[in-house]
Amino acid sequence: MLTDYHVHLRPDDEGTPASDYFTAANAERYREAASARGIQELGVSEHVHRFGQALEVWTHPWWRQNAHDDIDAYCAFVREETDLRLGIEADFVPGREDRTANLLDAREWDYVVGSVHFLRDEAVDMLGTPWDIWRSGEPEQVWRRYFETLGEAARSGLFDILAHPDLVKVWGSGAPLPVGDRRRFYELAMAGIAESDVAIEVSTAGLRKPVGEIYPDAAFLQMCLEIGRPVALSSDAHVPEHLGHEYERALEWLGELGVSELVVFDRRRRRLEALG
Repeated sequence: MLTDYHVHLRPDDEGTPASDYFTAANAERYREAASARGIQELGVSEHVHRFGQALEVWTHPWWRQNAHDDIDAYCAFVREETDLRLGIEADFVPGREDRTANLLDAREWDYVVGSVHFLRDEAVDMLGTPWDIWRSGEPEQVWRRYFETLGEAARSGLFDILAHPDLVKVWGSGAPLPVGDRRRFYELAMAGIAESDVAIEVSTAGLRKPVGEIYPDAAFLQMCLEIGRPVALSSDAHVPEHLGHEYERALEWLGELGVSELVVFDRRRRRLEALG
C-alpha cells in the first residue's frame, strides 16, 4: 500500500480560487497521477486558512487575506464529486483548541492533518514576509519553541496526522541554524507525542524545498518509532506532478529505519497496511 494524504488541489499562490480547482476534472488529474505512481490511497487536505470559517478560530492577518472559500462546499465537493479521502490541514493555534475542535467536529473528515506553521504571530516558513520569524529570531529559541509547540499539538488530540514535523528546518542554511545535536530539540516534543495517538507524517516535500531533506529527520522519526507512533506517507503536493514525489527514496529510507506499515484512514478510523 502507498498513500498520499497531504495533498492540495491548488497552489498556494494568489489567484487560485476554489471555483477553478475544486472540479471533477481537476480531481481526476490528481487521481490519474496517483495511479501512475502506484498510490492506492489518495486524499486531499486543503489548508484551513483558505476557508472563511477559519476566522472563527483565529484572525491572524495572513488568514484574513486568504479566508475566501466555504469549508462546507469543499466537503460536499470531495464527497459528492470525487472518490478521494476527505481531509483538512489545520494549523495548531495554542489557546484556540476549543474553537478548532468546534470547527473540526462539525464535519465528517476521513482524517485531520495538524501543522505548526506559526509561533504566536510569526511564521517559520514565510521568509521575507511581515510574519517572518527569522528577521529577529534566535535559532536556539525558535527551534525550542517550535518543538515545544509541536508536542502541544500532538497532546491536544485534535489531529490524526502530525504534518512535516520538523518544518522549522525548511530553509536549510538560508535561515539561522542552531549548532549541536538537534535531538535536544526533538526531545521537547516527545512527551506530548507519547501521550497522543497521532501518526507521524513522513513527507517528501522537504526534498523540493531549500533544505533538500525528507521531513522529519531520521533521528526524530526514530524517537517517534521507539514510543510506538505509526507513520503516514505523503508528498504535500500542490500540483498533480508532485504526487508521490521521490517516493522511491522515501521507501528505501523507511525500510532502513524498519518501517513496514503505513496508516490508512476512513472517517477518522485508523488501520495499518503493509508498506509497498
